[in-house]
Amino acid sequence: MARLTVLAGPTAVGKGTVSSYIREHYPHVWLSVSATTRPRRPGEVDGVHYHFVSEEEFDRLEREGELLEWAVVHGRHRYGTPRGPVLDALAAGKAPLLEIDLQGARQVKQTMPEALFVFLEPPSWEELVRRLVGRGTEGPEERERRLATARTELAAKSEFDVSVVNHDVREAAQELVSLMGISSTRTS
Repeated sequence: MARLTVLAGPTAVGKGTVSSYIREHYPHVWLSVSATTRPRRPGEVDGVHYHFVSEEEFDRLEREGELLEWAVVHGRHRYGTPRGPVLDALAAGKAPLLEIDLQGARQVKQTMPEALFVFLEPPSWEELVRRLVGRGTEGPEERERRLATARTELAAKSEFDVSVVNHDVREAAQELVSLMGISSTRTS
């Protein structure tokens, strides 16, 4: 029986990087692609990294119940998980992984408490700050907003079934896949 796994953690902890590693090296893990109203970052591909949608399209998805969860993240943009593909993956016996924020994880926990909830945490606060600054994708004001959000998100660790410390992307991905009950055999 397939089980949904939810991966969440603070901003800049490396959720996207760990998910990308899993996408590349563990093709038998089905990764959900979230919808978002935020603009694309350099290198992001619509339908692979996110479904980039307008505010109006996001309103429609929400109104018609097509989202498993959704949230406003960092007080600015909306992110949500399309419900249909997740339910289809579960029905097909696939191992689905959602990479979402804390608000979304809480919503999924209400509707699918049988899921495995995994908290990805940084090795230290200083390393989290270094990663956020090193990304270079946010200005000073946005960085401060994200760091304030990260403090709140880190305090929610106890709400999760298990935590994985992201010291190294490969090791964190292997640990997550192992927690999902999937063979750690990966492609090269």
